[in-house]
Amino acid sequence: MPIVVRVDVELAKRKMSVGEFAERVGLTPANVAVLKNGRAKAVRFSTLEAMCKVLDCQPGDLLEWVDDEDQP
Repeated sequence: MPIVVRVDVELAKRKMSVGEFAERVGLTPANVAVLKNGRAKAVRFSTLEAMCKVLDCQPGDLLEWVDDEDQP
C-alpha cells in the first residue's frame, strides 16, 4: 500500500498509550489498531483533524506516501 500510517511513531514520541490516544480522539482502540496496521481504507478529515490536535502535529507527520516501485 503506498500510504503508510505513522501514528505509532507519533505515539511513541509522546509516550502516549493507544488507549489514551483512542479516548482523546474519540475512536475505539480497535479502530486505532486498524489505522496503525495499515488496514484502514479511509480516514475522515474530522478524525485526521482530531488526531493532529491530540498529537500536536501535521497530517504529513501521520501519513506518508511511498512509491510501490521503490519497494522490493
